[in-house]
Amino acid sequence: MDAQSLRPWLVLCRAPGLGSAAVRRLLAAFPDLARALAAGAPALRDAGLSENQIEAIAAVERAAIDADLAWLAAPGRRALTLTDPEYPPLLHEIAQPPPLLFVQGDADWLALPQIAIVGARNATPQGIENAQAFAAELARRGLVVTSGLALGIDGAAHRGALAAGGGTIAVCATGLDRVYPARHKALAHEIAAHGALVSEFPPGVGALAEHFPRRNRIISGLALGVLVVEAARESGSLITARFALEQGREVFAIPGSIHNPLARGCHALIRQGAKLVETVDDVLEELGPVLGRRHAPAHRSDAQDAPPAVVQADVHLAAEVLHAIGDGALAVDELAARIQRPLPELQVALTQLELAGAVAPVAGGRWQRLHRA
Repeated sequence: MDAQSLRPWLVLCRAPGLGSAAVRRLLAAFPDLARALAAGAPALRDAGLSENQIEAIAAVERAAIDADLAWLAAPGRRALTLTDPEYPPLLHEIAQPPPLLFVQGDADWLALPQIAIVGARNATPQGIENAQAFAAELARRGLVVTSGLALGIDGAAHRGALAAGGGTIAVCATGLDRVYPARHKALAHEIAAHGALVSEFPPGVGALAEHFPRRNRIISGLALGVLVVEAARESGSLITARFALEQGREVFAIPGSIHNPLARGCHALIRQGAKLVETVDDVLEELGPVLGRRHAPAHRSDAQDAPPAVVQADVHLAAEVLHAIGDGALAVDELAARIQRPLPELQVALTQLELAGAVAPVAGGRWQRLHRA
């Protein structure tokens, strides 16, 4: 989307109280948002906006939008609108999807199957070890690891995925020009280089208490399921788990010692129906029907006979495929020639992307990226 078309989306992003419901009302009443914002207060009232919303739009300063566009003009940065064909398919389905997502890094990771791993900031050494180990193995098995860049479990999950050579996505509670917590600045830089940083907040916005539940709904909304590693009985991780249930996502929890206060939140989730998790296979067997059989845990008897790409999906290849297809349509042999990969590997990657809602087969044996209306 060009800068001029993006400008009205940025205005609505910076106007307090303008969420996806208001954006959808405007899109239903006007051909596009630029015409909506140029229509004047009476027309906006007719479209269903409140006086407070209309005043909030009028109060947005042009200089702030110019600054947003300048930030987005740098390499590796972009904004995805609710109507963008590359907007994450699963996130599009939640009750209140963010109208605009700022992305730093490779946005193609957002289209791939994700598992959210969350937990306590003041995690125990065992919790840190579990988060890193689960993230690393889930990344090896073909899932992108999504978390919130917080201290403790979040940071361990991101590091585990990166150490395994997998992709990871950090959903931030600030504008992407700021890193919270500050001690994760180097980690955020590494995530942007090997995954993506994501936020619904524009540049310059700092961390406020009310931002974290909003961030948490995006974490769960992007993912097929949420794994809670450690959590107190009252914690933000349980808010993420609640969002996951409301969004129809799977919820997993790792049990702990009855003497560990950070196990009580996980135990409460298990009592409420979350799946008790002891191994990565416990997660994958639950997600198997969604991901396809290649992600289900392999039995020892047949694991040696299965192609490596079936036992362990290549998320980097999937990202390459999305880049290669772009806005056009390509046959598998054309993809093979373009990115120099064997046909069997490409077929696995295309099936993975199809299950994720990122691509679809079209006439002539070609594949194209899915576009949303």
